[in-house]
Amino acid sequence: MGEGGVPRRAANGGAGRAGLFGGKRAGAAVMAGPGGRTWRDLLAGRARKRKSAFRSGAELQEAALRLLDCHQNLNDLLLEVEDSVKPGGQGGVEHQEVSSESFIVSVLQEQASRLGVPTAILAAQNAVTNIERICQASASPFQVPLLNLDQRKRLSCLLQTVKDLLANNVFCRSLFCQEMWKMKDPPVLEAVWHLHRGNIVGLGELLESNPAAPAVVEWLCNSLCGLCEQVEESPGDVELAGHVLSDFAILFLQNGFQQTSELGRKLEFKNVPYICHAVLQRMLTWVLDAVGKEKQEDVSTLQAMRFWLNVFNVSVYKSAVHPDSLQQFFRHTLTEVLTYNPLLKVSDAIHMQKEWSFTRTCSLLTTLYRKMFMAFSAKELICQLQQVLETHEVNWQHVLSCVSTLVVCQAEAEQLFKDLLRHLLIKAFENYDMENMITAFLIARQAALEGPAVFMPYSEWFKASFGSSGGHHGSSKKALVFLFEFLSELVPFEAAPYLKVHIMYPPFVPTKHRSILLEYITLAKTRLADLKVAIEDMGLYEDLSSTDESVQPQGQALRDVEKALQIFENTRKIPTSVIEASIFRRPYYTSWFLPALLRPRVLPKTPDARMAFIDSLKRADKIPSNLYSTYMQACRAMKEKMLQDESKVETSHSKEPVEQLKAELAELRTLIVDKAKYEDVPAQIAVISDRLKSVLGHSSDENEAATLNSPIQVDISAPRLEPSHQSVVDLLLTSFCQNLIAASYFNPPDRQGPCLSLFVKMMCGHRNLLPALLGRLCQLIYHQGPSLNDAHILGLAAFVIHLSECRALIPEVKANCGISEPVSEKVLSISEYWNCLLVCRTEESFAFCMRFCTAAASYLMCKFSSYSCEDLCALLPPSLFKKLQYIVPRLSLEARGILCEEAKTDLIWSSLSCPSLNYKRASLCLWKQARFQELLKEKALQLSFREWLLLELEVYPEKDILSASERQDFHYWAIYQWYLPAPSASGGCDGDLEKACGIIINTILDSSQRLDLGSCGQSKMSVSPDILCKLQEMVLELGCRRKLPSGCLDAQRHFLFEILQERLKDRKHSFALGEQLWRQQELLLHRRILVGLPASALIMTCRKGKKTMLDCEDFFRFVNLELKNVCSRGYALSYDITAHFFRGLLNASLDCEESAEGVNDVLTACQTRCPIVLFSAALWWPRLEPVLCSQWKRLFGAPLAEELERLREWQSSATSFLSSGVVFPLSGPPWISAAFLHCTIQQQSPHGRERNALKRLGTDTEQLLVSLLFFSLMDLISAKIAPKEGVDFQTSLEWSLAILQCLEERGTSWPLLFHSAEKDPRKYCVLRSAASDCHIRLLPVAFYSLTPCFHQELLTREQTFLYVALDLYIQLLRLFVEEKDLLRQSPDTTEHGDALEVISTARRFLFSVIPRCPAPSFGNIQPLLATCEELDPELGATLLHFSRPAAAMELDEELVLF
Repeated sequence: MGEGGVPRRAANGGAGRAGLFGGKRAGAAVMAGPGGRTWRDLLAGRARKRKSAFRSGAELQEAALRLLDCHQNLNDLLLEVEDSVKPGGQGGVEHQEVSSESFIVSVLQEQASRLGVPTAILAAQNAVTNIERICQASASPFQVPLLNLDQRKRLSCLLQTVKDLLANNVFCRSLFCQEMWKMKDPPVLEAVWHLHRGNIVGLGELLESNPAAPAVVEWLCNSLCGLCEQVEESPGDVELAGHVLSDFAILFLQNGFQQTSELGRKLEFKNVPYICHAVLQRMLTWVLDAVGKEKQEDVSTLQAMRFWLNVFNVSVYKSAVHPDSLQQFFRHTLTEVLTYNPLLKVSDAIHMQKEWSFTRTCSLLTTLYRKMFMAFSAKELICQLQQVLETHEVNWQHVLSCVSTLVVCQAEAEQLFKDLLRHLLIKAFENYDMENMITAFLIARQAALEGPAVFMPYSEWFKASFGSSGGHHGSSKKALVFLFEFLSELVPFEAAPYLKVHIMYPPFVPTKHRSILLEYITLAKTRLADLKVAIEDMGLYEDLSSTDESVQPQGQALRDVEKALQIFENTRKIPTSVIEASIFRRPYYTSWFLPALLRPRVLPKTPDARMAFIDSLKRADKIPSNLYSTYMQACRAMKEKMLQDESKVETSHSKEPVEQLKAELAELRTLIVDKAKYEDVPAQIAVISDRLKSVLGHSSDENEAATLNSPIQVDISAPRLEPSHQSVVDLLLTSFCQNLIAASYFNPPDRQGPCLSLFVKMMCGHRNLLPALLGRLCQLIYHQGPSLNDAHILGLAAFVIHLSECRALIPEVKANCGISEPVSEKVLSISEYWNCLLVCRTEESFAFCMRFCTAAASYLMCKFSSYSCEDLCALLPPSLFKKLQYIVPRLSLEARGILCEEAKTDLIWSSLSCPSLNYKRASLCLWKQARFQELLKEKALQLSFREWLLLELEVYPEKDILSASERQDFHYWAIYQWYLPAPSASGGCDGDLEKACGIIINTILDSSQRLDLGSCGQSKMSVSPDILCKLQEMVLELGCRRKLPSGCLDAQRHFLFEILQERLKDRKHSFALGEQLWRQQELLLHRRILVGLPASALIMTCRKGKKTMLDCEDFFRFVNLELKNVCSRGYALSYDITAHFFRGLLNASLDCEESAEGVNDVLTACQTRCPIVLFSAALWWPRLEPVLCSQWKRLFGAPLAEELERLREWQSSATSFLSSGVVFPLSGPPWISAAFLHCTIQQQSPHGRERNALKRLGTDTEQLLVSLLFFSLMDLISAKIAPKEGVDFQTSLEWSLAILQCLEERGTSWPLLFHSAEKDPRKYCVLRSAASDCHIRLLPVAFYSLTPCFHQELLTREQTFLYVALDLYIQLLRLFVEEKDLLRQSPDTTEHGDALEVISTARRFLFSVIPRCPAPSFGNIQPLLATCEELDPELGATLLHFSRPAAAMELDEELVLF
């Protein structure tokens, strides 16, 4: 080595002693002496003691090298590392730099020269030896992939030296790689990684140097598995292991999935691509092997595999791997997973796919899928899945679990899967390909397993695909046969729920091919029987949206009961399906349906729909008496138990599922607050959904009884929730609010991702939770709203926004106010439901509503800040936005002004969670936002004049947040400054005062007809005084009494009556009780509004030539068509509208040149055009006379008008006739005299003089007597249907019989009175026209009440009598069939008893008189025979029998003429 001839030692002289630097820390060995002093210090100390024997530093270095050469250990030497040494000198002695790098190079060169080998080869051999020694120094009995701390330090020293050697070009990489594979044990993975990471020897170069590629693959796979397992045992090495794994993964992808552009620079590697690809494949197999036996694997092993799955984190590769290589890798991996070990048959998949849902799939597999999904868009994933399905044999478990994971974790996957299913069906029917069919069915079922929150139920998909003639199977018979062959092949493997779907929602089949369907249904029913699912146990209204096989008959029966109750409430009739089940499906009806219906409960004080339904079934003999008695006893026992201890609440659910749910919700909160973990949220929500299903129980739960599309019933006045369900809902709502507040602490809503949306969507997917959820929201918002704090309000407002986002998943809501009448329930959309809950009536409710709506709108605009106004409109519940438009201007004068530069004010989200928040200021800030003002221009969100009125009419004036004067100011601004001039396109009136009046009238009527929840279902009959006052102002300003040009008497109709009649015109006359009640209430409201307006508004004035005339035609028409139907006693208007008309008549006559003449003309016209007005005057004259006389005197000071005076005379004559016995004078129409006489008789206490008075009537009073009979019959009917009017039935009957007897004694013809007007428009049609429609329909009842006075003489005298009697009998039968409720209105009669008694009386009478009727009586009954035979065949046969002789007689008479 040196010039001094020091003998050389072997290059591998490690057998000798350690040498000068062996085993020491690199820096210390080279630079430190005894006592820890540095070499520099030692040299300096020696220099102080004696002068150096060397003339220069070069001489000193040479001497040192000779000394080292005598004692060196070359292997240890390579472990020595030090920076340059710069010894300082004293006494003028200079020392030059001594480099450890050049020193080691010199030693290596000297040794290589002695051995006759190149220095680089010697260095490589020694480096390998050192690596082997370091790796073998572990205390572990077997090799592990990671080094310990001491090994790591020593290796670091060695690698630093090797780097120096490389820098001096004295290290052979290729030989080093070869020698590495010749070691006794394979290299340790971390050592190889350090070589690779330190750019000493790349992993690719090292792998390529080993010709035995399979062995390399084996070593790498074992090492990587060991690395993953070691991390599980040594958590402190996680970070280092992660770096090792990511670097190896990058190399694997770079070489295992090369692109064409990269092949040129990697041609030197021949084995590396194979090795990298094989390693990735082996490691994937390692994971997939464990998927099928997850429960058998050790937990640590599974954790190790999860660590390996970090290889599939897209973020690992960033820019290190070509994007195309990355895509190729993930496509290849996905394909390998989907096609791994394809042993399962399609039949296995059909049977087992329920176990492959997201939450039941091995977590290793779902984690792998979710990581791979990050590399693709949802569309790319679906395309890849489709390609694999079309080109490979697949593992159905992996494919279907992939479908579940994809549909859960990718929001847009639902529509893409629908498109894929459509594509598969098209291809299947194009080529009649069974494979595409089964693929479509399996995917549809798998996606549906995840619930309606993420995919449509299977039943809906099946109906949508095959339920109409437009389905793919409808193109030809061949296609139809193909479908049913496919379904038939599935039958042996099908589960019961799917068979039920196919039976209950069968594919559309043309009538001529019906046998194909029936054959399949028979096969499916046979399969159901094999499964021990009896067809008899299938429900009446089976809910087939769920494929949960745990649905039992008792659960389905609960659903059927709820559906039957809905139908019963709407029709008030027992559903046909229930009747049929009681006959044809008796086992199901008695074993399941009735027990579900008769579940014991505490019966409400007011009978509800369920009680009415049970009562109807009992009366129809559809409930056995013993079963009904048992039910009632159980209900009473339950009530007693409740009264004994109301505080005890028993919960059937175990605590364990609830605790699991709480734990998963807590885990969700940790994900939501960390933006980096947002990708894990969908999977966590799927787990929560599974836990929630366990807590809620199976579909046999009572609250899941409603079918998929059936409205959710909520009792708004007193919502009731099961304690168990309420606790779950509270848990979920609390979790949502906490998540929102926690997430908002870190990020504003627009940067919180879709976490909360997915959470609410998941909740909506649990249909059996929705009734409890909506009921709880009703409790919180409607009942407890004003007491909620700001955090609650903020959370609930955001929750409502997300519910509206999921509105497609929420059925309609049937709002019930706790009373049994049908009018008490309304079916609402979810947006209308919020409108019901957010009421503005009192000071407290106004404040709460403003806070809630401000929070909701602010959250929406912050959460979806990037959305267009159109998209925001689709998300925002219009009712909330309109409430803000109503409240903010009402409470803030500033909002009523014109916004200027402040319109750009931004609403800071953080301010909404501020404890000192002033919501009035916040709402005004929101109002001024430019974005909010843009939304105000959207037509769907604009608060119209009508909607504003509806809200204002709900306010309780005495509890209003505004004072009376403030409310008047607000009304003036809203009506005259805002809505009246506003265009109709934005909900205004276009400046049209008449249009404004119409809107106000219609709105008042709508508001009064609407359900008033505040009064527990009672309809509001009072009209807001403030709004009515504004209407009165407008009517007066409008000038209803317009002067029209000459000759234009009929040119214009009265706008008030046009408005009122327009409302009634749209509603058809119906015999349904609900419609009749609506119409009656509507007319009562019309009357109330008319009475509230100025009296002169009822009458118009017009010019005819030079003369001003009064026009009452519209009033007459309205009275004759509508108002008479809410009259008193069937022939007279109520006192208020009668007096109002007469007062208006006198006021309006002021505009006439001759007031008395104008009044006379109107009252004369009444005799023929509107006689009910005069009949009303007759009834109310004792009260009306002083009012009219006083008004006439006040207005004119002249004698009464002639026609008014005649009314006084008629009344006076009737009174005198009855009291003093004077002759009753006949003047004017007899029916008017009869009206005054009848009303006077009724007003006097009966003294027995009335019958005598009848005898004192003159001989020319036949029409008067018939008219009296008519009025008495009206009273008879009134006593039947409205006994509260004070008319006694028996008294009226006796009076009617007395009049009839008088008529009979005089031989007067009276049956024509019962002819309908259209059949016999003669003298008595005036009387019939004045009667209400209800009284006219009940004339048959009155007629057959008079049978005791019908004698033989009547039959011979009146040839039309038989016709009239038969016609009225037919009317009576139709009345019973179509209008039973009309016959049962009397509270004194039982259900059908009185009606049937009347019919029986009529029938007996007809059978008794038909044989005694003269032959001519049968001549005119021919038009009625067919109807009679249809309704009463026995009576029809009797009529036919007795009418034949008459026909023969007529024939004989005709022959004689010839």
